[in-house]
Amino acid sequence: MRLHKQKPLEGYDGKALQVSERARARGLLETLAEAGADIRQGVDPQLVAREHSLQQQLNTKAEQQMKVLGSKHTEERAQAIAGEIESLTTEFQQVEAQIRQNSPRYAALTQPQPLLLKQIQTQVLDEDTLLLEYSLGNEHSYLWAVTPSSITSYELPKRDEIEAAARQVYALLTVTGQWKTNAAAGRQLTREQAQTPFSPEAATRLSQMVLAPVAAQLGNKRLLIVADGALEYIPFAALPSPVGSGLVAVSETTGSEKPTTDRYQPLVVDHEIVSLPSASTLAVLRQEVKDRKPADKTVAVLADPVFESDDERVGQARKGAAAASRDNPLRAKNRALGLEQAATESGLMGAELKISRLPGTRDEATQILSLVPPEQRKGAFDFAASRQTATSAELSQYRYVHFATHGFLNSLHPELSGIVLSMVDEKGNPQDGFLRAHEVFNLKLTADLVVLSACETGLGKEVKGEGLVSLTRGFMYAGAPRVVVSLWSVNDKATAELMARFYRGMLRDKMRPAVALRAAQISLMKERAWQSPFYWAAFTIQGEWR
Repeated sequence: MRLHKQKPLEGYDGKALQVSERARARGLLETLAEAGADIRQGVDPQLVAREHSLQQQLNTKAEQQMKVLGSKHTEERAQAIAGEIESLTTEFQQVEAQIRQNSPRYAALTQPQPLLLKQIQTQVLDEDTLLLEYSLGNEHSYLWAVTPSSITSYELPKRDEIEAAARQVYALLTVTGQWKTNAAAGRQLTREQAQTPFSPEAATRLSQMVLAPVAAQLGNKRLLIVADGALEYIPFAALPSPVGSGLVAVSETTGSEKPTTDRYQPLVVDHEIVSLPSASTLAVLRQEVKDRKPADKTVAVLADPVFESDDERVGQARKGAAAASRDNPLRAKNRALGLEQAATESGLMGAELKISRLPGTRDEATQILSLVPPEQRKGAFDFAASRQTATSAELSQYRYVHFATHGFLNSLHPELSGIVLSMVDEKGNPQDGFLRAHEVFNLKLTADLVVLSACETGLGKEVKGEGLVSLTRGFMYAGAPRVVVSLWSVNDKATAELMARFYRGMLRDKMRPAVALRAAQISLMKERAWQSPFYWAAFTIQGEWR
């Protein structure tokens, strides 16, 4: 980009974009290229057995770690078990690399290469679509705006400045209430520090940093956002549009420019917005599904799981016995699974160490299922909303797969993140209801869309060059070209309403998923009860927009 500044007609900005794509895309492109192909076929059975053994050991160690951290422990003990997990993770990755190298089918796969600028312009974009790709750096950050016939690059503030603004906006987005101005900077990405309601002024400052430079190119185009760093936590749909929002005003007293929020108009009003891990990813996703036969049935929904043995849906006798014990077997099982620690960190579990039921998910699921004939739908409620159902081959029969439940992440080991399904059976006996990210990779789906109507399913450990490793990546690998995920702990009732409108748009009005999500968000935003971005902006669509 320094060379581009010196010689703007030599095409160095296009080469810089390709470097950005290569840095982001290599690992994910390889994963996506393998989707649908059993790369373990023909591999030494002992190697496969070793892989399975290491996977089980990782799960066990993760459970032990949560038990240690959830009780009195020494720093030495905590460091020791963390070291064991790191060692197992390294060995697991080495075994997976051997499997890839030794598999005849893997050797036959074309090694994916990030797209060149011209390929992005011809294979990914159309005249109605603008790619905005960000790269945050210690000294300067950059934005590339790409259309089918042009590339324009912009120098932005350094990473620290952009991420401080992004963290503040995220903290303000994740709480409800009336909007208030708050100029405090440097917020962390935690709800514990998010004590002030969403501020359009803070969002305006971020929009000035990352959108104002490209304002003249936006028009009413579809925006493909390839974010970086803390920007990956921000729903661009909620940022003020740099066009027509009064982004900059001139002070009558000093004559200086300052941000104004008098005409706050979020970006979603004028733009369809889709997130991508990289531009090259979209080309790979299209190649994977190009000749795939559509699923025979329409929609499968897993909703309102049973998390606790004292849930009213469990038999009355079992309920009474469980209530009488403060440390019943389910509680111990939850601790062993690492569920209590992770759920508490994600804000899903309070001091009483219970995962709250989500009654709104049942209404959400019922509304979705009512849009299709009985023979075209599957509703898995209560105990049926289980890990067994989620991993069954039956789900591959449906075009839309919807999970309405809790989700949370393990920021240190994102492969252990997951979604929570029924944790007990009909008799109140504990069972593993946690579907982890690394297990999602092994699902076989032909779904056009997977919706994770859960808390924080879009977040994951930030990995330099690859964006956020999360459940999104797992479901794309499993065969879904587009995934809808959430960026914070969403409101139960608002989400039920948003999802009902989203599916009506797709199933009744025949909208594309990206269009239907935008329409649902705008309609919710227009209602006084739901006008705060906290209620409507948490969900983003990632992957294919067509």
